Amino acid sequence: MRSRREHFAALVASQPENELFRFSLAQALVAEGQAQEAAIHFQACAERKVDWMMPRILLGKTLLGLGQKADARPWLESALALAVAQSHEDPERELRALLADFRA
Repeated sequence: MRSRREHFAALVASQPENELFRFSLAQALVAEGQAQEAAIHFQACAERKVDWMMPRILLGKTLLGLGQKADARPWLESALALAVAQSHEDPERELRALLADFRA
């Protein structure tokens, strides 16, 4: 039986432009501890769909986990702008808290 990562990697290979497959692959990679590779896929999703908040949040968090704070900040800031614009209150609170750490 294939792992989630293998399953979604095969789907991405067959349909590389499908952001949902790529997003699911990124989530599976994070779950398996492959954060650097996951970041590539989260970034691809974020760049292809400029109004999609979740890949930005997860990319920012992934980059923070990798110690890449400066790279994470713009993604978290753009996610916050989308959270506000789209009236997503819980992500907005979470993002404000994450970004407050940058000022501390």
